[in-house]
Amino acid sequence: MDKIVKVIFSTIVLTLFYFVWTRTTNVNNLLVTGILALAVSIIYRNYLVSPILHPKKIGYSLFYVIILFVEIVKSNIDVAFRVIKPVIPINPGIVTVKTKLKSRMGRLILTNSITLTPGTLTVDMIDDTLYIHWIDVKDKEETGATEKIVSNFEKYLEVIFG
Repeated sequence: MDKIVKVIFSTIVLTLFYFVWTRTTNVNNLLVTGILALAVSIIYRNYLVSPILHPKKIGYSLFYVIILFVEIVKSNIDVAFRVIKPVIPINPGIVTVKTKLKSRMGRLILTNSITLTPGTLTVDMIDDTLYIHWIDVKDKEETGATEKIVSNFEKYLEVIFG
């Protein structure tokens, strides 16, 4: 029963997303979009997120997007200043970082967020250990690197994904 609810919820969300995105009200589009959304929902029913979202998770998700945007802007400015300086002040290296996140989805979003932030790139992830290429290694210690790179994202992702 739970999978049926997920499929129905996913179908509705996909259909609504399409209509918000395209701003069309054609009945034929509604029918075709609904059928395609249902097919996609059935095919990916084992990977769907639970439709029951706690308001706290939604709030933390919004804050996470804002925090990610701010971090991307700060990192872009930092990298831009490094590029325009006559002597490029970089100290590249790969650091090891431990994450507290237990869910696979939380870890996936964390690694992608790190990679989206200029100056850092997730090279590998093994269990709870991330290997990150950092343009300016400020702290080679695992705890220091974790604090500087991951902690700002982790506190939100931990609430959202566990």
